[in-house]
Amino acid sequence: MGNDEVEVRLDADRHRFEIFLDGELSGHSRFQDSDGTRTFIHTEIDPNREGHGLGGRLVREALDQTKAAGMRVVPQCPFVRSFIEDHPEYADLVDAA
Repeated sequence: MGNDEVEVRLDADRHRFEIFLDGELSGHSRFQDSDGTRTFIHTEIDPNREGHGLGGRLVREALDQTKAAGMRVVPQCPFVRSFIEDHPEYADLVDAA
């Protein structure tokens, strides 16, 4: 990815975090908020942009913003669930089953 510019934005109206690469929408992670809990439903990266670490960057920023908002996380999306399993620093956002 070199010098590419990556930006993650919250689109509250569409209930998703979006990731942009060089100003172009390259993926998103959809969620639903309810009573202080954010349930991540689906994460998708443009197939032409896969392999650049965008999914991990998107989920990391989404989780950081969710944590900053004082919300809990339900990782219904398999990608988000596996990211949290691989990054134990985010485990405290999820209630034990």
